Amino acid sequence: MSFMSPGNVVWFEFATADPQAVQGFYGPLLGWSFEQDPDSSVDGNIYIRIMAPGMPWPMGAITSREGGAGVGEASNLSILSTDVAADVERLRGLGASVEVPATQVSDVTVFARLSDPQGNVFSLFSQSTAARFEDGMEASHEQMEQVAFEPRPGTFAWFEIGTTDPEATRDFYSRAFGWRFEGEGPYQSILTGGPYPAGGLYDHSGREDGGADYAMPCFLADDVAARAEQAVAAGARAEQGPETSPDGCRFARLLDPRGNRFGLFTASKENAR
Repeated sequence: MSFMSPGNVVWFEFATADPQAVQGFYGPLLGWSFEQDPDSSVDGNIYIRIMAPGMPWPMGAITSREGGAGVGEASNLSILSTDVAADVERLRGLGASVEVPATQVSDVTVFARLSDPQGNVFSLFSQSTAARFEDGMEASHEQMEQVAFEPRPGTFAWFEIGTTDPEATRDFYSRAFGWRFEGEGPYQSILTGGPYPAGGLYDHSGREDGGADYAMPCFLADDVAARAEQAVAAGARAEQGPETSPDGCRFARLLDPRGNRFGLFTASKENAR
């Protein structure tokens, strides 16, 4: 199965009233660069591509509106769809709530934004069929495949869903996208269609503090402790870690200065693909 198959998480977005603040935080922290997308920045919308260090093609985006009015702070994982409108109706039937219905953005994409039954925001999007994007999409897909198997520091290389109701969360995503969940204990691997895990499910149901429900992007770090310290100094709050898992993965979960969760991790040598 291709990395760009329906049901795969292949993108992330930060919605914000202050795009400059988001760039000012993540740029120095993870070495990201940014450029405004003229094709998607239409009708008062602002769409800013995010590039990882040394990568020519984007892996995510910052979204906003001119002047920032009415834009809430949020992050979401983006899932590939071949028919966004049909998937919106299907997912509504599985308990998802629709925040933005299927929307055409010129000849670039069709997208929709929803929340799962636990309230976690995610988006659906389709690939453009316009001939003018063919070469760029092919090169971008090659980069995504490379990052999936040989991630570099600063890249979007994992996602995590935290849940206070793991049974309901597994049921929704398995029926919605065919995801599989493997492993025992509070942390399970998520396979979105390929042979290797692409994300993790964190069971918070047994936590004394009640835990949290979230869906967040995770970025490979050269040094989790150093980057977490840098993030806190720039206004973030460490929610968990840095700590080391039993399999040797070093990780931390943080809230950025705008209140959005993100993860930092370094994979153990045993888990490196």
